[in-house]
Amino acid sequence: MASATIRPEEAAHFGALARDWWDPKGSSAMLHRLNPVRLAFIREAIDRHWRADPQGLRPLAGKRALDVGCGAGLLAEPLARLGAEVTGVDAAAENIAAAQAHAAGSGLAIAYRHGELGVLGLGQFDLVTAMEVIEHVADKPAFVAQLAQHLAPGGLLILSTPNRTARSRLLLIGAAEALGAIPRGTHHWDDFITPEELGELLDAAGLRMGQPGGIAFSPARGLHLSADLSLNYIVTAQR
Repeated sequence: MASATIRPEEAAHFGALARDWWDPKGSSAMLHRLNPVRLAFIREAIDRHWRADPQGLRPLAGKRALDVGCGAGLLAEPLARLGAEVTGVDAAAENIAAAQAHAAGSGLAIAYRHGELGVLGLGQFDLVTAMEVIEHVADKPAFVAQLAQHLAPGGLLILSTPNRTARSRLLLIGAAEALGAIPRGTHHWDDFITPEELGELLDAAGLRMGQPGGIAFSPARGLHLSADLSLNYIVTAQR
């Protein structure tokens, strides 16, 4: 039996936010600001990995993509527009319902599934993404192993997560949650993972981690890609 990675209390926390997940001014406003930054990194990684035309509109045409911890589909929908056949998986049934409704309204055919990734029998995918997820799971080694098992030969895995630093404690929990920019209880600093720790987990799962890119914040630029890894970072991995 696959190791359980879902924490019921985490699923309940995010499920309670499902109804306004797509509201750019609602409880998920920070994700709406973060999503374009992540997508810029993802698009560059896709073009580099598959030698795609950077000006092409559908670089994922003919490829299968899996978004793990998909929420209500903020990343799954852009991946579908880039041409992928997309499957989204989430721990919260409420999120999957919201994702299905929004995709239907947007005319996008995305397969959404609720439950534990390791027991859904989804097969392998060319692209696997897990954005801001690993810090919420119960068993990090098992979770990374499951991601690796779902990655097809020659495929690309992309993860993003907060770094466990004094800066992330101050800004993501001490400031963002205290001021209401992120719902209280979203983050637990002790569960954050450093790039070095993530690299070790990926290596144990048979994957090689690429050079991490930072996701930084400044009042002038907002959230942006940076060489500074102290707040949040995003990485690729492959066999």
